[in-house]
Amino acid sequence: MTSTAPAPVSAPAPAPVSWDDLVAAALLGTERRTPPVAARPGQDAASALLDAAALSTVRRRAGLRPAPARPGPAPAPEDPRPPLPPAARSRLAMLLADRSSPGRSGPRSAPDLAELLPQWLALANQHGYRAPDALLPTLLDAARARTDLRPEALALGGPRALWLARLNPDWKFALRGGPGRGTAPASEPGGTADVRRQWEEGLFAERVSLLARTRHRDPAAGLALLDGTWSTERAEDRLMFLDSLRDDLAPSDEPFLEQALSDRSRNVRATAAELLAALPGSAFAARMAERSAACVSLSPATSPATGQITVDAPARCDSGMQRDGVVPKPPSGRGERSWWLSQLVEATPLACWSERFGGLDADRIVALPVADGWQADLHAAWCRAAVRQRSAEWSRALLGSPGAPPVAAGEPAAAIWRDPAKLLSALPAEERAQWVADFIASHGLSDAFRLLGVCAVPWAEPLGGAVVDALDIARDAGSYPWSFSGIMGLAERCLDPAQADRLEVLTALPDEPEGAAPGAGGYWSEAFQRLVGTLRLRAAMRSELAGT
Repeated sequence: MTSTAPAPVSAPAPAPVSWDDLVAAALLGTERRTPPVAARPGQDAASALLDAAALSTVRRRAGLRPAPARPGPAPAPEDPRPPLPPAARSRLAMLLADRSSPGRSGPRSAPDLAELLPQWLALANQHGYRAPDALLPTLLDAARARTDLRPEALALGGPRALWLARLNPDWKFALRGGPGRGTAPASEPGGTADVRRQWEEGLFAERVSLLARTRHRDPAAGLALLDGTWSTERAEDRLMFLDSLRDDLAPSDEPFLEQALSDRSRNVRATAAELLAALPGSAFAARMAERSAACVSLSPATSPATGQITVDAPARCDSGMQRDGVVPKPPSGRGERSWWLSQLVEATPLACWSERFGGLDADRIVALPVADGWQADLHAAWCRAAVRQRSAEWSRALLGSPGAPPVAAGEPAAAIWRDPAKLLSALPAEERAQWVADFIASHGLSDAFRLLGVCAVPWAEPLGGAVVDALDIARDAGSYPWSFSGIMGLAERCLDPAQADRLEVLTALPDEPEGAAPGAGGYWSEAFQRLVGTLRLRAAMRSELAGT
């Protein structure tokens, strides 16, 4: 008889441990609470707890029902613009790889690539290229980090950049800012109803962008948008919307601006008055001219050219003046009457003065003496009027000769009525460059930084040559070099790249004259090496974008 061994009895499966018990033991620690699991031979309690938690996690996930799949995003819109040439594409990738905020991290003689990126983007947009799809995320990251890049970066990115921005909240700035002036995204509304809906439902920055684009294409339609919701807008929003009318201002805007003169916000009233003053034929300008005529006159003389200007400033700021934007309370240190007079004169059409002073032109009017110490106030108001009305004739007359001594910052306020940088902005680009070149030839670079900032880029001749000559003189004189770092930075961005060969000779280490600042020669050598390298890099960028 054969005996049969009894079949082995399998151990019962351990009861599953609840997830909450495992979490409680982990939070309290195995020293304070015994884990609700059995440890294997040689295994400590903590390891057993972690193994049980891992097993429980797999079990919990396996029991989950899959969530319904969300629909995928709509395909990216087409961008019909031409792609970048291969060399330009590589250049963009290199610039974006060094897209940190402006500042030099490499050798002092190396070009600052972060400063070149804005120029590259502007040039690429002038050529009408589109950004490579693969670089769009990096381009949006760069624009997120640097607000100065955003307009040009979004223009280059086009509709596909906006499509990407809708998928990533980190890039939501692109949706708020909208495209640059004169461009339209792929989602630009196609009809009046769509425009109205976007105007009424969009975010504030989107509405500002929509208003600017609509005004640029159809000023009347843009004004109708604003007029339709004007009474319900917040004061700060009304101010921004009103300021956006400035670029495409037209005589047809006058009725709306006249209504804005009665706005409950003082800032809105002041902006409306400023815009009306830029319309010489407006009723507002006529009212201001009438008030100014009562305050400023030419004293009797044998001829207008030999007369003297007399001033009788307003004795009070009446309700009519206040409605027209005249601020009654002057800033600290300013007299009431001179404050009121300045506001009247700067809002008066400049052509009125020639009519009132017997047909004299701007040069002869500015040369007339002004009685009783009112010259500084009167000329300062004329300066602001010339800039606001973009009058080259009056700006030229008030600027005077570039060889005249510049006014020092410590001189009395009466002597500093002229602001050359603002007056230059009203002159044609070629004349502006010539005036600043003559100023630098007479006075050097110390007082020229703001003047150079308003000149067209690249600097036209003879301005570029005047800057190079002045830097050469400062170098040879052993001048304190760090005081010219701002000018050197401007030169890197604004000099014509054709100046590189002329500057090559200045990269050599000069002999330091007696009394020179310590280390000045080495600084000048490195600064000119960086300048030459930057100009040649800019020339290469131009060539690459041109496809040559």
